[in-house]
Amino acid sequence: MIKALSPQTTLYISIAMSKETSDIVYSCYHELSRKGENFVPVHALSYQLSGSFVLEDGKEKYRAEPGDFNLIRKNQLVKFVKLPPENGVFESMNIYLSEENLHNFAKEYNLSADHFVAVKPLVPVEMNVLLQNYITSLQTIVESNHLSNKPLIDLKIKELLLILLQVQPELKNILFDFSEPHKIDLEAFMSQNYRYNVNLDRFAYLTGRSLATFKRDFEKVFHTSPHKWILQKRLNEAHFLIKEREKSASDVYVDLGFEDLSHFSYTFKKQFGYSPTRIKKDEKVE
Repeated sequence: MIKALSPQTTLYISIAMSKETSDIVYSCYHELSRKGENFVPVHALSYQLSGSFVLEDGKEKYRAEPGDFNLIRKNQLVKFVKLPPENGVFESMNIYLSEENLHNFAKEYNLSADHFVAVKPLVPVEMNVLLQNYITSLQTIVESNHLSNKPLIDLKIKELLLILLQVQPELKNILFDFSEPHKIDLEAFMSQNYRYNVNLDRFAYLTGRSLATFKRDFEKVFHTSPHKWILQKRLNEAHFLIKEREKSASDVYVDLGFEDLSHFSYTFKKQFGYSPTRIKKDEKVE
């Protein structure tokens, strides 16, 4: 059985990781929960040591429990929540597969994707003795503070790829597909993803367009600029959630892509002429 790291090691590694970067990362959170959103630029593999990890892509929610090992696909927008267990900590081991490492591996072993595979954002990886021993070896590297040893980390990533191709050969068509996102339906994509707080160039890339083409196509479809449309969609949804669903501003601003509460409140008031808190006050008066 794979063990969690000791509290002393947790503190030590947390300090060490703030100074060094590595393609293998040990994550530990003591908070009750931790929300976030992200553009996933490279494939990542995540092993859950303790607590739960919930990922949402706008269509479905995926949950990882202790002992689960998953591939998180690149080139997608996701929201996530990290949930520590009661009276415990959230812990995970994460391995990031850079394009450089994957290209080098593919060249060395003469690998390429046979065809495009349309899969979900979170792809379960079947655990076996080899992978269990591999995770244990990563914990030893973490505890001995060798995460900044790039040659060692690159070697461990190569080892993982060899194991994965033995455990699940079909992963080849995901890991070694180096094609750029293809041009997709702009209206459907934006209607699903406008809540994500990412730059327009990310939206453009994920829809298979240059930034200039994205803006031009957007104007044709929505008859306004991307910035105005996204902001209006977010604010209208915020107004609905606060008024009809009785949510508070602090409940909704992060999920709707606003960076902080004060910016959300200012923008909301500028749009509607009153603050988010005014809605509930008016309802009480009525």
